[in-house]
Amino acid sequence: MSVNAQVVGKRYAPVTYAVGREKIREYASAVGETNPLHFDVDAARAAGYADVVAPPMFAVVYSFRSLGGALLDPEVGMNFALMVHGGQEFAWGPLVVGGDEISTATTVKDISERGGMTFYVFESVSENQRGEQVCVGTWTNIVRGAA
Repeated sequence: MSVNAQVVGKRYAPVTYAVGREKIREYASAVGETNPLHFDVDAARAAGYADVVAPPMFAVVYSFRSLGGALLDPEVGMNFALMVHGGQEFAWGPLVVGGDEISTATTVKDISERGGMTFYVFESVSENQRGEQVCVGTWTNIVRGAA
């Protein structure tokens, strides 16, 4: 087990992100979305939403500041020069819309060594202003040659 295993279970204070309508539009454009729900307030409201709807992977935008705090924590001790992206998994709840306030807390779920590499697994839990869980993310980063 890694010398950093003592941080497994560490939870970081929640970080709140105010979801802006223009940020949703910019993100949707950047990833090639064409659905009017991501751009047109009237279309979103006609479909029953309070404002434009964030594409699912917008979760990266509202959760990253929380996740970043964990990744950069000296106690976790990741070597970024040897780090590669291992994967992401998401479980979504209610859709995020413009005007939402999303609070995300991150936890170190696991640190393990296999095959000369160290695997760092983090979990982010994001809730909207109504206390609804909008996304749970599992983020895996691998540090090569660290073991």
